[in-house]
Amino acid sequence: MKVLLAGANGYIGTRLIPVLLEKGHSVVCLVRDKRRFHEQNDYSDRVTLLTGDLLKEESIEAIPQDIDAAYYLVHSMAQAADFAALEALSSHNFAQALNQTNCKQVIYLSGIVNDTGLSSHLLSRRHVEDVLKECKAAITVLRAAIIVGSGSSSFEIIRDLTEKLPIMTVPRWVNTKCQPIAIRDVLGYLEGVLLNEKAFDKTFDIGGPDILSFKQMMLVYAKVRKLKRYIITIPFLSPKISSYWLYFVTSTSYSLAQSLVDSMKNETIMKDHDIDNVVKRDCLGYEEALQLAFKKIEQNSIVSSWKDALNNGYLTSGFMDQIKVPQNGTLEYKVKQPFSRDGAEVLKNIMAIGGSRGWYYWDWIWSIRGFLDKLFGGVGSRRGRTSNINVSPGDVIDFWRVLLADKINRRLLLYAEMKLPGEAWLEFKIIERNGRTFLSQVATFRPRGLWGRMYWYLMWPFHLFIFKGMAKRIVNFGEVHG
Repeated sequence: MKVLLAGANGYIGTRLIPVLLEKGHSVVCLVRDKRRFHEQNDYSDRVTLLTGDLLKEESIEAIPQDIDAAYYLVHSMAQAADFAALEALSSHNFAQALNQTNCKQVIYLSGIVNDTGLSSHLLSRRHVEDVLKECKAAITVLRAAIIVGSGSSSFEIIRDLTEKLPIMTVPRWVNTKCQPIAIRDVLGYLEGVLLNEKAFDKTFDIGGPDILSFKQMMLVYAKVRKLKRYIITIPFLSPKISSYWLYFVTSTSYSLAQSLVDSMKNETIMKDHDIDNVVKRDCLGYEEALQLAFKKIEQNSIVSSWKDALNNGYLTSGFMDQIKVPQNGTLEYKVKQPFSRDGAEVLKNIMAIGGSRGWYYWDWIWSIRGFLDKLFGGVGSRRGRTSNINVSPGDVIDFWRVLLADKINRRLLLYAEMKLPGEAWLEFKIIERNGRTFLSQVATFRPRGLWGRMYWYLMWPFHLFIFKGMAKRIVNFGEVHG
C-alpha cells in the first residue's frame, strides 16, 4: 500500500515509519524541511518526501493521486491563545490537499475525551476529529491517554519528578485517573487499523490494562527503580502554581506544563473496548512499559523525544537555513586550541557535549545559568539530550538546539534557546592548518539593543575562563597517558 504520513518528524511519526516499512508499505512523508528528515533518519532513502507547512496551504506539494491511506499525527502542546485555531487550520488544509487524491482512509491519533469539562487541549483534539471529517476518505480515530515510552513527555516528566524528589508535595490533580498505554501498543494499533474496513468511520479508545492515578504512576516508577518516595497531596495549589511547580522541577517548558496541568484535571479512561473487535492485542502493563523504556535508555537507542519538537519563533520550518552564522552586527569570542591526538576522538567529545557528559569545564556555572533561565521563563538546562552518543540537526542539548552536526566536515553548530537580549550561536570545528590540527571554538552573539551589548560585556570575564577551559578539556578528555 502507499501510505502518506503527516507528522513524520514527530515523536510518534518517527517511530511509525520503520513499522510501516517492515510491513512492506510504500511510505510518503509530508515534512516541513527535507534536510532535517535526511539528517535524522537512516531510512530517508527508503521513503518519498513531500514538503509542506500545513499552516500554509500554498506550500503543500501535490500529494500523489494513488495514495491508499494517510496518517495525521500533527498536534501542538503550545499554550498560545490561538493554538486551537491553528490546529483546526492545519487539519483543514490537510483534508483539502488529501481530497485531491484517491485516498480511502485517514487515521488520526487523538486523546481520550470521555470526561466532562474537557481541557482546552482535549477540546481541540476533538475538534480536529470533526475537521478531518471534511476528507472524502473514511476516517479512523484512535483516542489514547498517557503514552509511555522512552522520550515521551509523560514518561520524562514522571522520571524527572520521581528521580529528583525523595519527598514530594504535589497538587491534587495527581489523584486523577488515567489509562496509560505503551508506545509499542500505540504503534501496533496504528498499523492494525490501516485499511481495515472494520475501522472505517469509527472512533476507538485505546489503552493498556492498568487504570492508575498520576500518584500511583510515580510510586510504581519508584518501585521499579528501587527508590523510596513519599508523596504529600496539597489540595489548595492553583493551576498556575502547579504549572510553575512542574516547570521548575522537571525539564518541561512552561507552556507544556500549563497544557499538562490543564489536561490532568480530566480522567482519561477507556469507555469501551470496541477496538478488540478490530485489532486483537495484548497490551503491555504500565510496569512492563516502564521496563521497556529503561532498556531503550540504557542501550542509548531512544528513537525520538518530545524535547526535540521545534519551538515557535526563530526555529521554525526553515531553521536549517541558519547554519551560516551571521557576520554583521555580531560580537564574537574565539578560542583556537591545538592538539596532537587522533581527531576522531576529539570529534567524539564534541558530539557528546552536554546532557550527562556536561560542558567539560565549570559545569556549576552552566547549571546556575540554566536555573536563572528557568526563573525568567526560559527552557533551563534540564532538557539534557535524547542520545548520549548520536546527535542530529533539530535535537536539543540542554538549552541549545543543534543546527548542524556534520561529522564529515567535523563541525557542530548550536543555537541558544535560553532567554537572552539577543541571539547566540556556539560552533565547534576541527581544522588543519600548516600541518597542525586545532579545535576552533567560536561563540557568536547578535545583541538586541543597548542591554544586549551590556549583557555581552558583563559575561565577558566568564567567557574568558569558561571557553578556554572547555576547549582544553574537549581536546584532552578521555586521553590515556602511558
